[in-house]
Amino acid sequence: MPVAAVTGAGQGLGRADCLRLAEDGFDVMCLDLNLDAARETAELCGGTAFQLDVTDRAAVFAVADQIPECFALVNNAGIWNFPSILDVTEQQMQSVIEVNIKGIVWCCQAFVPKMRAGGGGSIVNMSSGAAWTNSPDVGIYPATKAAVESLTKTLALELGVDNIRSNAIGPGLIVSDGTAGNFQGDRANERAQGVPMKRVGAPADIADVVSFLCSNDSRYVSGQVIYVDGAITAGAMKR
Repeated sequence: MPVAAVTGAGQGLGRADCLRLAEDGFDVMCLDLNLDAARETAELCGGTAFQLDVTDRAAVFAVADQIPECFALVNNAGIWNFPSILDVTEQQMQSVIEVNIKGIVWCCQAFVPKMRAGGGGSIVNMSSGAAWTNSPDVGIYPATKAAVESLTKTLALELGVDNIRSNAIGPGLIVSDGTAGNFQGDRANERAQGVPMKRVGAPADIADVVSFLCSNDSRYVSGQVIYVDGAITAGAMKR
């Protein structure tokens, strides 16, 4: 049974990814800063829970040492705060950079050797449509997701010789545990009108693409960013 490690597995997109990968036959390692949440996900998918702060490089390697092999690594953990560029504090900026960028690097450093030892694997990094749309008033978050996409392509170039694929997913408007507050009442329908497909997404929409990128069906797909957003990033709609 191939092993998949998923960060930010305790809720939302991470939990949906774990459930789908378990359906696909993976032995899922559920990694989350909140151990209780990770355990809940593990119980749902038959996986194993680990507490993990992805910003702590030593902790990442310590957890990886407990997982003897790994085929798929889903770098889903991410945080955001939205003060403007001119108002963001050093602490706010550092926290987002630490999780969204450094966390991916530390996890790749810890788990890629296991992929190499196993003859290959798949890395899936979670970006965001915000990396492409460059909306105002969302602070440093889009810049970190643009960095994720650059990291994804660099990893694809560096690791292709090892039969390790690296791709990213850019979610659009997705209703999850972390974003549900933005879709209360009529807000979900209102926001859906700005989506060409006229609906907001669900975690399962992302998990299905994670499934594809971790499967043999995507064996020749690497260095790509797939926006799962109902065509928001395709361009402006006619008004």
